[in-house]
Amino acid sequence: MAKVELSFTALPAHVRTARLVAAAVARRSGVDEAVLDEVRLAVGEACSRAVHLHLRHCPDRPVTVTLVDDPDTFRVVVADEAPGDDGQDDAEMQQLAESADLDLDLDNDAVPPGVGLAVISGLVDDVSVEQAAGQGAVVRMSWPVSPGVPPG
Repeated sequence: MAKVELSFTALPAHVRTARLVAAAVARRSGVDEAVLDEVRLAVGEACSRAVHLHLRHCPDRPVTVTLVDDPDTFRVVVADEAPGDDGQDDAEMQQLAESADLDLDLDNDAVPPGVGLAVISGLVDDVSVEQAAGQGAVVRMSWPVSPGVPPG
């Protein structure tokens, strides 16, 4: 099992780096080439959501991304440290993660963090969103690794 951990300042420019690293590790792990765009997009959405919340609530705290390549699964965990006062409780966050059909009230043309969760749920079959102990949220995503492709 190989593990890559990223920790970056909550700036939108760093989201691109996280996407590129995730795609490179996914490719090396044996994720099917046809799925790499989904990995890039899902990781980008999760990181953008975390950056948005950090800029609003805790700009001095880093966003963390953990990439794990197991023999049969490639896993990504994006964790933020923003307080859970953005109007969403655990049930609402899970509902957003399970539904791509949202009736949104856009405030000042800003897309609410829940929209990224809906996009992710449309891209990733295995996704969960949990409130972290204390504060923040953890978005967990995983993709199958193609059989016969050695990690490495």
